[in-house]
Amino acid sequence: DQLNEDRIRCINRLHREMKIYFPEYKDAFGKFDGPFCIELLKRMPFPEDLCAAGIEGIKDVWHAQKLVGKGYAGADNIYSKAQGSIGLKDGSKSAKIAVEWFASEVSELTAKIKEVNELLEQKCKEIPYAENILDISGIGKNIISGIIAEMGDISRFDDVKEIQKLSGLGLVACSSGKHKGETKISHRGRKRLRYWLFQAAKSAVVHSPEFKELHVYYTTRNDNPLKKMQSLIVIACKILRVIYAILTKGTTYDPKKLLSDIKRPNEELLAA
Repeated sequence: DQLNEDRIRCINRLHREMKIYFPEYKDAFGKFDGPFCIELLKRMPFPEDLCAAGIEGIKDVWHAQKLVGKGYAGADNIYSKAQGSIGLKDGSKSAKIAVEWFASEVSELTAKIKEVNELLEQKCKEIPYAENILDISGIGKNIISGIIAEMGDISRFDDVKEIQKLSGLGLVACSSGKHKGETKISHRGRKRLRYWLFQAAKSAVVHSPEFKELHVYYTTRNDNPLKKMQSLIVIACKILRVIYAILTKGTTYDPKKLLSDIKRPNEELLAA
């Protein structure tokens, strides 16, 4: 996650410099953090560099990196945008050095992230029944890897509630203020585990029909309807229970069993 954050910071710095010296860069490059664009930024980031290289020079970068896709066909557009650019010229030398450095950092960080993700995926394959979690629509290898990496060895937990507490999704009572007596999640524990469970909930609600139906039910039921954020927290906890059952018992994912909650209209947040 630190690698991803560093990569985002570098890309944001690139955006800032390019807005000044090549304001047409988005129309020229398209996918700004794609491999072709990053290679161009490392070699010829500003309009004068692209114009000096020409269309064939831009295409040579594509060939040198052995890239595939539609980027090659965009060389004409990149050259055209560079020719008509209204970007600032003063101070471009020092800015060019900065852009080339940040582009190189993005390239290195992208490679490291790929390496880490491949390692995590391999580790997940070594965990019995982990691939069964992929039966939940919207929860891919990246999310599973994140959850398992933060959770650690699941055999050290006697109950799923221990993991819920570890993630900071355990419910506690407010002891003071205007919300005294109400329940909320503790936010104590592993922030990254809570992050990945929440990502799983958001993705499942979008891509999984049963989780989408469950989310609608929780937020629209007549008795104790939840706010959308509350519903996502409940669904994150439910996903955690499903994952725990799969990894500890070797069970398969059963969408029908998941939807059985809808038959309990008097269910309250603590039970959800």
